[in-house]
Amino acid sequence: KQAEKAVHQKKEQSKTKCRKARRRHINLVAEFNRRQRKNIWLETHIWHAKRFHMVKKWGYCLGNSPTEKSYRACYRAMTKHCLLQDLSYYCCLELTGKENELLKQLGRMCSTDTGLTFQEASCLSGRFEGSLYLYRADRYPEDMLGPVTFFWRPRDGSEHRQLWIWVHPALKQDILRELKAIFQCSEPEKICITEPVTTSVQEEKQMEVVTRPGKKRKKEDKEGEKVVPVKKIIGDGTRDPFQSYSWISQTTGIAISDRSMEILRYRLIGPLSHSVLTETLKAASVQTV
Repeated sequence: KQAEKAVHQKKEQSKTKCRKARRRHINLVAEFNRRQRKNIWLETHIWHAKRFHMVKKWGYCLGNSPTEKSYRACYRAMTKHCLLQDLSYYCCLELTGKENELLKQLGRMCSTDTGLTFQEASCLSGRFEGSLYLYRADRYPEDMLGPVTFFWRPRDGSEHRQLWIWVHPALKQDILRELKAIFQCSEPEKICITEPVTTSVQEEKQMEVVTRPGKKRKKEDKEGEKVVPVKKIIGDGTRDPFQSYSWISQTTGIAISDRSMEILRYRLIGPLSHSVLTETLKAASVQTV
């Protein structure tokens, strides 16, 4: 009995994978998915994690301060070259509906005394981005919610417009709740149903290891196709993965969608910012039928 017990214990002991096995792409992706269950990573997380002290704020993992003395290099880039900042942790709220209805209700949350509003001609045309302070409906100058930036989609000849409002993750829930109240958006239009992140152990069980003499092992799924690991994002740092992310109003026809972590946002600072954009982005050829 003691001998059988010893043999049984040896089978249950899990062997620690060597570094080469841990550094395989499929194992790295599974490990990264597991580590960002509670705190979502930005697209530039790996780059920042190697050079910055990371902090966990607002449901994200963000770079706080550099590990090296790079202040002079950043200042030199801002004054003479180009400096890029990742602002993808800012939350994007999308509003779609009739332009008159949008301006009517949004005007209750801002005032011309503080500066520009959503009705500014240059911003309303979709050429420029605007910024303002939002308040609770009909409560100005009290109950300020916080600063936001907004961008209108250019007109296409229709009365329906599309508006993107960028808010800080700490202010998102209060502003979203106020927007749903003034537009009477109570019914969820879409519910976010995502697959749970699988750990490396679970992925090992789901995949079959095919061995061939003289060749490396290749992991294949049940259908025999080659497994391609995919980065899985569950919701975002400010939203539960199984909550609704789009609401529509039956009375006003306005739809509000939460586009957090769906639209990346970068800030370029410096005199060469325009040159970097022109060299990076290429204009697409528009074909008319």
